[in-house]
Amino acid sequence: MHLQPIPALSDNYIWCLADDDGAHALVVDPGVATPVLEALRGPPLAILLTHHHGDHIGGVPALLERWPGTPVIAPVDERIALATCRVTDGEQVTIGPWCFDVLAVPGHTRSHLAFHGHGVLFCGDTLFSLGCGRLFEGTPAQMLASLDRLAALPGTSLVCCGHEYTHSNARFARAVEPDNPALARLSEELDTMDQTGKATLPTRLADELACNPFLRIDVPAVRAAIRLRAPVAPAADAPRDAWFGALRAWKDGFAA
Repeated sequence: MHLQPIPALSDNYIWCLADDDGAHALVVDPGVATPVLEALRGPPLAILLTHHHGDHIGGVPALLERWPGTPVIAPVDERIALATCRVTDGEQVTIGPWCFDVLAVPGHTRSHLAFHGHGVLFCGDTLFSLGCGRLFEGTPAQMLASLDRLAALPGTSLVCCGHEYTHSNARFARAVEPDNPALARLSEELDTMDQTGKATLPTRLADELACNPFLRIDVPAVRAAIRLRAPVAPAADAPRDAWFGALRAWKDGFAA
């Protein structure tokens, strides 16, 4: 199995999963078509879409023009007009040699899905390396529940998210937990990647659990930082989603 992040637009990744000989492939969230057409030798078995935003679906019309009949698997959302198969939470999607569990992960958008299988997590803009998506259509409670759900997956899962935000997210994570040794080690690795131009993705879910502040909302050091620096600090006995919302608001206004 070969997993490839294809850079697109200013900071997007289109994901391509291929078998060992490259005879079969699937494409996830093609915001534009050209890099996909350049990367694949022939039509993909299917196109997976996590949500409706244009930088994740914009390349679908051109791909279908080049490869008519390619299945397009997407959430139940009328804003994704070219879907040929709509899937919902709890279903399974079989594509050639691969089978993925479909997970509803609302928060960034109301109909956002993630796909998990074969040790790979395609999570779109719900979970980023060291961060999470903005709450465009959902509530803090919804996004926290979605992240809790992803956090419960095996730690060996490879997190394949939709954007290369890792370096900027790392600056915020260090502001939240400056004394986190796992984060310090990861930051050193990121500095090396930055110097060599290497992609920071995919990342392991276990590393996210150790370093990503949005997956560590119950850690005392994270809550202490929120209380000190968030725009509005929750009460000590506030529910988890209030702490999460305060952390997200802090990140929204954060300038490194």
